[in-house]
Amino acid sequence: MNTGISALERRLGDPWDPANPLGHEAILAADERAEMFADGERALDDHALNAEFVPASLGGRMTGLDRLIRVMRSVFRRDPCLGLGYGASTFIASVNVWAGGSDAQRGRLAELLLGGDQVASVYHELAHGNDFARVDFRALPDGAGNLVLSGRKEVVTNARRCTAMVIFSRTAASGGGRSHTQLLVEKAALPAGRMRYVPRFSSTGMRGVQLGGVEFTDCPVPESVAIGPLGSAMEIALRSFQLTRTGLPAMALGVLDTGLRAALRGSGDRVLYGRPVTAMPHTRAVLAEAFVDLLLSDCLATVVARSVHLLPDQSNAYASAAKYVVSGRAMAAMYRLSQLLGAQFYVRTGPVGIFQKLVRDLAPAGFGHAARVACLATVLPQLPRLARRSWSASDTAPPALFRLDDPLPPLPFAALTVSSARDTLAGALAAVRERLPADAGAELRELAAAFAGELVALRAAVAEVRPHDLAVGGDPAALDLAARYATVLAASACLNVWLANRDHAGFTGDPRWVTAALLRLAADVGRGSGALPDHLVEPLYAELSARYAAAHSFDLSRVDLPG
Repeated sequence: MNTGISALERRLGDPWDPANPLGHEAILAADERAEMFADGERALDDHALNAEFVPASLGGRMTGLDRLIRVMRSVFRRDPCLGLGYGASTFIASVNVWAGGSDAQRGRLAELLLGGDQVASVYHELAHGNDFARVDFRALPDGAGNLVLSGRKEVVTNARRCTAMVIFSRTAASGGGRSHTQLLVEKAALPAGRMRYVPRFSSTGMRGVQLGGVEFTDCPVPESVAIGPLGSAMEIALRSFQLTRTGLPAMALGVLDTGLRAALRGSGDRVLYGRPVTAMPHTRAVLAEAFVDLLLSDCLATVVARSVHLLPDQSNAYASAAKYVVSGRAMAAMYRLSQLLGAQFYVRTGPVGIFQKLVRDLAPAGFGHAARVACLATVLPQLPRLARRSWSASDTAPPALFRLDDPLPPLPFAALTVSSARDTLAGALAAVRERLPADAGAELRELAAAFAGELVALRAAVAEVRPHDLAVGGDPAALDLAARYATVLAASACLNVWLANRDHAGFTGDPRWVTAALLRLAADVGRGSGALPDHLVEPLYAELSARYAAAHSFDLSRVDLPG
């Protein structure tokens, strides 16, 4: 699981060391100039990070989505601008080619990426946001074997410095689900004068990332640039979203890791009312709860990442649910940590100065290419079918879904589906009560029973929803069912990861963290406040403090960090 991560962390060095040219001081200086962190990019070049986005079958190092997430978490842990601007933007674009491109296109993109080039995802139009079916950018056939590009895209990462672009385009004047196509276009092949760059919008977060735009005017390209058959854009996007909606928020958990570390530093250096801030129960509770939120988010993200390999016909709904939970939890945890830091939150230099940048950068990293409400809208219409076909103890998930060290088959891009056929992750929640060990404790047993009951209640509520309310334009309150479902999946992931990895020595097998995780999640379905009791806060804070002192990551992997 940690292969290559330790080498990358060593290359980047101790971020808190003022003498480290790849540390926080240098990163903050680049942010003040609204520039990408050039020395960091060179270090990632030396590490050949682009190879992580290329499948092993094409000469790269992409073997598992869960592994890629952990590699990129190291980059986000250091600088979210590097994470998005150098890495994740290429990942978002390239998976469309792996999922739907021809052999020639996949080979050419692998060649570009392994050579150090970048590819940009050219999707968004400000007028339409996440509604890709209404994209106006046109690539209409001219009858002579070309597509003629016309229109503009305003929010493109690395538009100026990419070598190739994946462009979401309208290829039929009429509407309907087959009216759009994705194109793999190399800028060097474009005729002169037909493309211009749109200036960057100023932004509060991700100030160093190049977020400009492009505009094309009657620009011909050969029809061979189409990724898949004409009209296949939505299908390919819905398949590739299963990797990106899972991957990007999970990568960005590195931001919360560093935010927790900064909050511990800031709190440890402060004295109030004659004692250290970290000795106060409220401080310990906030830190422990943020730690639990990171762990439960990592549980769900890791299980969903593994489902892409093991259950490609189920991962569509899981990916959208994971993005909703993980990005929301991370942003809320960072907000509470900012309240804990108080006036220190506004400091832009020194040992805690990185925190304000992390907060600003996390929102766009968590938002990515699809808003959280758009993820719920993807899940909602699938719920009636999943409730009918699954959600029972007899619909079991493969053990490898939860065992973190079990090997995975290659990513099955061709097997990914545009909607989920079944849901064994929810079924695993229905079955877990019977498998709780004797030392689980009464509190955990009650929580497991409560979430099993929530699944039953959710099934009944889904059966009552009018078909009209499952679609865009229906009752917005119906989206609450998708949010409840996402929370149930998170609870199932936490319980089953704990059960499947109890043979691991130390904290992973301790029932207290999973009890705390379910208490935090229970608040999202109207059960309690989510506040942790003292008997859970103290051991969790002790684990957090021990990891901080030993320079271990705060996620499930507990990797060694420099410093």
